[in-house]
Amino acid sequence: MSAPDATVIVCAFSMGRRHEVVACVRSLFAQTLPPAQIIVVVDHNEELRDWLTERLPGDVLVLDNDQRPGLSGARNTGIAASAHPIIAFIDDDAVADPCWLEALCAPLRDDRLMATGGRSLPLWSTAQPSWFPDEFLWVVGCSYEGQPRNGEVRNILGGCGAFRSELFETVGGFHAGLGRRGRRPLGCEETELCVRARRQRPDWRIELVEGAVIHHRVWPDRERLRYFLSRCYHEGLSKAVLRKLTDNDATDVERSYLRRTLTRGIARELRAAARAPSRSLGRVAAMCAGVGVAAAGFVVGCFETLETQPTNVDPEVARP
Repeated sequence: MSAPDATVIVCAFSMGRRHEVVACVRSLFAQTLPPAQIIVVVDHNEELRDWLTERLPGDVLVLDNDQRPGLSGARNTGIAASAHPIIAFIDDDAVADPCWLEALCAPLRDDRLMATGGRSLPLWSTAQPSWFPDEFLWVVGCSYEGQPRNGEVRNILGGCGAFRSELFETVGGFHAGLGRRGRRPLGCEETELCVRARRQRPDWRIELVEGAVIHHRVWPDRERLRYFLSRCYHEGLSKAVLRKLTDNDATDVERSYLRRTLTRGIARELRAAARAPSRSLGRVAAMCAGVGVAAAGFVVGCFETLETQPTNVDPEVARP
């Protein structure tokens, strides 16, 4: 892949993260494979849009989300404005290693590969809480213990990955009924997109790749048990919506996670309890509580009315 092939999209929504957005964009200018286009989409926040427009380099395209408020609408706005065949996404409160974009794009020389994902490492505001299990790092938007480092996967993390624009032209964009909206920690928008793409094109592959690393800030409020439980609950809610939009098989990865990853994690911590009982038993309790509230969210989601908003990207609008 040559440098002009990649657009990188950053979705921003909060004045409280404005300096993180600037740091994120700076890390994109330091890439070994420079992006041909950088788009920052601001989610219905005029103050933030004006602030970023004044401070970011002139060749960064700052756009308003012209679709429904939320992460999915913002991403779809960026997709429609992209002018290149590869579209990468990075979270607004993350910084990328210099080889991040090059590592994501290199495998996409293979026409059968439609998306690649990288590894998101946590930047704790203080330190990882002693009770916080590595198996639940997805709670703070990071790669978790038990997640593959490379190879074929069902889906990638939406804030650290790249897609061929052909995928959006073929299946549409991110589903407007999923994805974070302000402080409401919904998710699964990238999962639904990847499942939908594979259903329509079974020959397409999605892979995680080594070397595509970002460092994702963990805000102080996300280091607290209250956020941990809220995020687990909303993840269960999101998985129920995902299953309604697809089918039961779409959550096979989650069932494997429960059977294998969490079982191993609990067993590991119980073995370690003799050396550090407070830390290990705290992590066991957190894993059990996380599963419990996620299950509650899933049950609630099964009985909620499904929001059937369109994907908000017309294949005729998403440009190669």
